[in-house]
Amino acid sequence: MSTVPRPLSRASLRRAIGAAGAAGMAFLVTLAAPLGAAAHGPVPAEPPTVATLALDWHVEPLVAAALVLAAVSWLALVRRVRRVHPETPVPAVRTVAFLGGLFAIAVALMSGIERYDTTLFSVHMVQHLLLLLVAPPLLALAAPVTQLLRAASPEVRNRVLLPILHSTAAAVLANPIVTWLTFGLVLWISHFSPLFNIALEDEGAHDLEHAAYLVAGLLFWWPVVGLDPAPRRMGFAARVLYLLLQLPINSFLGMAILFADDPLYPHYATLGSPYGISALADQQLAGGLMWLAGDIAFIGAILGVIAGWMRHDQRDAPAAERRADVQRARLRDRADLLARTRAAASGGEGGAGPSNQAGSGDVLGPMARGAAPRSSEVSGPD
Repeated sequence: MSTVPRPLSRASLRRAIGAAGAAGMAFLVTLAAPLGAAAHGPVPAEPPTVATLALDWHVEPLVAAALVLAAVSWLALVRRVRRVHPETPVPAVRTVAFLGGLFAIAVALMSGIERYDTTLFSVHMVQHLLLLLVAPPLLALAAPVTQLLRAASPEVRNRVLLPILHSTAAAVLANPIVTWLTFGLVLWISHFSPLFNIALEDEGAHDLEHAAYLVAGLLFWWPVVGLDPAPRRMGFAARVLYLLLQLPINSFLGMAILFADDPLYPHYATLGSPYGISALADQQLAGGLMWLAGDIAFIGAILGVIAGWMRHDQRDAPAAERRADVQRARLRDRADLLARTRAAASGGEGGAGPSNQAGSGDVLGPMARGAAPRSSEVSGPD
C-alpha cells in the first residue's frame, strides 16, 4: 500500500535552508568567486618579487565576501554535523582541506599574483595552476556533498538532495569521460585560441576564464578523490588510469608553450620587456612551469591514489580474513555434521548384527558353541 508523501512543513523548510545553505552555498559561492575578479590596471612599475607576490594583496570586495561566506557556511555545516552526529563529527582534516582550497583561490585572485597576471605570462600561469591543480582537489578532499547529506534532515535528504544526485544532469557531469574531456578541452582551447588573448584585455572574459578553470578542475578532481557519493564511482585502478591518461595531455600543452618559436599572445608581445624579460622568454618560463608543476601534481596524485589503494586493502584484509574464517568454520561444521551422520548410520546397521548374534548365543547356550551338555542339564535334578 503506497503512502502519499506529506508536504514539507515550515520547520522542514527552515532545516532545508539551514543545511543546504551551509554546504551548498559554500560550494556554489566558491565556483562564483572568480566572477568577481576586477580588471587589472596599468603595468606595475616595480618588478615582481617573492615578497611582492606573497604580501601585496588587493582585496576585491566581491571575491573576499564570497570566500568569507563560503568559510562561514562550512564552519556552520561542521557544527551542524557535530550536533546531529556527535559520535562521528567532520574530521579536522576535511575542514583544513576546504579552507585550504578557499585560501588557494584567494591567493590566485587577490594576492600579488593578480596584480601581475596580465603583465607576465609566467605569473598568469601560476594563477591558473592554483585554480586548476590546487584549489579543486583540496575542496574535493573536504567531501562537502557527504557533509551536506549528513547534516540534512531525512525529508530534505530524500526529497531534495538525493533526487538531485540521482538526476540525469548529475550523472552526465559526474561521468569520468565527460570530466576528463572537459579538463583537457578547457586547457587546450583556452591556450590555443583567441579566447586567451581576449581574456587578457577584457575583464568579463578574464573572469569567465577563471570560472571555467575552477569548474573544470572541480569536475576533474572530484572522481579522483572519490569521497563524495557519485552516480559512477571509479575504482582505484580506474583512477590511476584516469590520471595517467591526462598526464601527457598537460605535459604536451606545457611543451607546446615552452617550445613555441614566437609569442602566442599579442597582448604580452605588445608590452615589450617591462622587467628586462622578453615576451618569448616569459612564455617559455610559463610553459616550463605548466609542464613541471603539472607533472608533479599528476604524479603526486597517482602516488596518493596508490597509497589509498594500499590502505584500503590493508583495512579490508582483516575483514576478509574474518569472513574467510567464518566460511572455514562453516565448512568444518558441515564436515563434522556429515561425519557424525555417517557414523550414526553405519553404527545402527552394524549394531543390529552383533546384538542378534549375542542373543542367539545366549539362547542356544553351550550347544550352539559345540560344547557337551552337563549331566544336570540332561537328566535334570535328582
